[in-house]
Amino acid sequence: MSVNKVILIGNVGKDPAIRYVAERPVAEFSLATTERARTTAAGVTVPERTEWHNIVMWDRNADTAEKYIRKGTKLYIEGKLRTRIWEDRNAIKRSITEIMVENFEILSRPANQ
Repeated sequence: MSVNKVILIGNVGKDPAIRYVAERPVAEFSLATTERARTTAAGVTVPERTEWHNIVMWDRNADTAEKYIRKGTKLYIEGKLRTRIWEDRNAIKRSITEIMVENFEILSRPANQ
């Protein structure tokens, strides 16, 4: 048995980029998750740490993203990890790890909306 499940709560880093692949909409954007700063029991201070995630939404999710998701929106996301590998123009191998969204909820909108 194996499981590929990701759950994230974070803030959108940029407005979704929408494109179409064989007439299917796909939305791509970044999501930031932040671990708070803390002090360990030994008195060591651990600074705040932000991770950036590449988010991909297809079909109906992409349509919703295009209409309602903007930079600063707080999202709850469920999905799975996917890693793509390709070769660029200079024959250098590149890779990217993305979260393929299966389900999401908008938790709050940016203050300026």
